[in-house]
Amino acid sequence: MTQAAADPAAGNPAAARAPAGPTAAAMSTGAGSRLSPEGLLAATGAFVIWGLFPLYLKPLHEVPALQIIAHRVAWACVLVLVWLWLRGDLSQLRKVLTTPATLGRLSASALLITINWLGYVWGVGHGRVLETSLGYFINPLVNVLLGVIVLRERLNHAQWTSVAIAAGAVLYLALATGSPPWISLTLAISFSTYGLIRKVVHVEALQGLAVETLILMPLASGYLIWCEATGTGALGHSSPLMNALLVGCGPITAVPLFLFAFGARLIPYSTLGLLLYLAPTLQLLCGIFFFHETFAGPRAFGFGLIWVALLIYAGDGFWRSRKAA
Repeated sequence: MTQAAADPAAGNPAAARAPAGPTAAAMSTGAGSRLSPEGLLAATGAFVIWGLFPLYLKPLHEVPALQIIAHRVAWACVLVLVWLWLRGDLSQLRKVLTTPATLGRLSASALLITINWLGYVWGVGHGRVLETSLGYFINPLVNVLLGVIVLRERLNHAQWTSVAIAAGAVLYLALATGSPPWISLTLAISFSTYGLIRKVVHVEALQGLAVETLILMPLASGYLIWCEATGTGALGHSSPLMNALLVGCGPITAVPLFLFAFGARLIPYSTLGLLLYLAPTLQLLCGIFFFHETFAGPRAFGFGLIWVALLIYAGDGFWRSRKAA
């Protein structure tokens, strides 16, 4: 989950311009706009694609997660570069690639989004879709903590309450299940930190994704060549469906990003803030109804606490945005 994502997050400008999945930050441009049907349709489409991504990955469960990520990087890189070339924006990448500070930050963000993608694909492939959805439910509250710790932002009582309830929910899940929800925490922390880095890099979404995938391209292509040489490569040695899905990792990464960026500019911030929860909700439903994962007892109670925290947080944000308007 470009993926974002992306794969999805919410509630904080620290996650701006994220390619793997949605973040609340890139929506600020739509904060004061009226509701546009085209924008609403585009943004909803992006979140639906991110939310149903586990179903896309399901036929690929026999392919190692690292190999899927390598294909995602390689094909997304090709697609985005062609896209920028058709738009006449390819020359703008030269400035980014020749600016050491920007390139260094995007290298760090590339590493973080790779960790996020890998954790997500591994979780789906190992039947832990509910844990991946929990990660993206937690994500906005991790954004809030990073804002306090790194950006020295101040929280009001409602925000502190939501963070405290979420932290209690994670602790409860760890005690009730015998181990911390590592997949959820990995996804939430990696994507939130990724968004924090992208906040200070003034590069548009598609250009940022192009640079990040270019940075990762030598490793991804080298790994795929090695898989082919050792006879473990899936592309060209699998069913037509699996071959198509591996190549389709590029469009499934770039297209929802484009839809999200387009929709974010045309609909109000508050509307997009509510849509953010569509993706992890769909992931949760996929885990229950398509992957048949157990959702009862301590797990259901832990999720319930997270949702209470999110309701407090989202409700406070909605009230404040209405008051400001």
